[in-house]
Amino acid sequence: MFKWKWAISFLLFGCLIGLVGCTEQETVQKSVKPVKQSDTKAPEKQVKDEEPKPITVNVIDPQTKNIIKTFLPEEMGFNTNKDVYKLELEKWAQEVARGTDIKPGYDQRMVLDKIKDGKIMKGKPQVILEETELVEKVIAASVSGGDVELPLYVKESGYKPEDIANLDDVVLASYTTYFNSGVIGRSKNIELSAQAINNIIVGEGDSFSFNTTVGPSDAAHGYQKAKEIVNKKMVDGIGGGICQTSSTLFNAIDQVGVKYIEKHHHSLSVGYVPAGRDATVSYGGKDFRFQNTTGVPLLIKTIYKKGKLTVQIRTSAEYQKLYAQGN
Repeated sequence: MFKWKWAISFLLFGCLIGLVGCTEQETVQKSVKPVKQSDTKAPEKQVKDEEPKPITVNVIDPQTKNIIKTFLPEEMGFNTNKDVYKLELEKWAQEVARGTDIKPGYDQRMVLDKIKDGKIMKGKPQVILEETELVEKVIAASVSGGDVELPLYVKESGYKPEDIANLDDVVLASYTTYFNSGVIGRSKNIELSAQAINNIIVGEGDSFSFNTTVGPSDAAHGYQKAKEIVNKKMVDGIGGGICQTSSTLFNAIDQVGVKYIEKHHHSLSVGYVPAGRDATVSYGGKDFRFQNTTGVPLLIKTIYKKGKLTVQIRTSAEYQKLYAQGN
C-alpha cells in the first residue's frame, strides 16, 4: 500500500515538473516570436529626383583664360525662338568686338612700324574679333553647353625685316602742297603731323590710320592754335593745319592705287589742293584710312620745308618691278 502511494506521489510530482517545463517552454517560445520580415525592413529612403542642371555656355578669353560671359541659352529663348536668341548674341558680340562708350573692345587698329635712325620702332599688330564666328560658336554650344573661346585673329605688318635697308630706294609717287610759313601756329602743326607719318612702313595688306599714327593734336603734344574749318566756318582751334598733311598724303598715295577704308571732305573748299582732293581728319572723329593693296610694302616719306610739304611713297627697286608687273 505504501508502495502504491509512493508511486502515485512520484508520478504526480513528475507531472508537475513536466507541466512547469512545458509552461517555461511555452513562455520562451512566446517571448521568442518569429520576427516578421516587415519588422526587419529599414525605413525606406526617400529618393528625390535631382533637378537637371541648366545648360550653360562660357565664353573664354584665350589670352587670360578668364570667363568673360556666361550664357543660359534656355532662359534666353534658345529652344523657343532661335532668331531672337541669335539677335541678342549678335548685339553682344558687336559690343565685345568694337567696344562701348565705357569699355574698349577687343578689336585693335594696327599701329604701323616706323624707321628711326635706321632701326625699326615697333608698333602694334592688328587684332580682329570675328563677330559672326563667335555667334555661330555660341549657338553650336547652346545645344549641350560648354566653353567657347573668343575667335581673335592677330595680323602683323606685311613686310620682312630685311626689306628695311632698301625701302626708300625708289619713289613711286609724290605730291607737294604749299602754305604760308608766316602763320606760325599752322606751320608748326603741319610740321609736327608730317614728322609723325614720316618713315612709316605700310606693309603689304596693312591698314593705315592717320589719327592712330599721328595721335592727339593737342597742346600737350606741342600743337598750337590756328584756323580750322568747323561746320562751314573758320574758327581758331588747337591743331589747325594737320588736314593739309592728311590731304597731301591722300594725293600721293592715290597715285599708287590703294583701297580706301575711310575718307572725308571738309565742309568748305581748301586752297592747298584741288576741289574734292582733300582729306579732313579730327582725332577721335573723322579719320583718313586706307589699306595697302599694291602687293608690295611701302614707305611714307615726308619732306617739310619753309612753306612747302612733300609726301613721297617709296619702295625698294626689287619691289618696284613687282609693283610695275601688277599694274
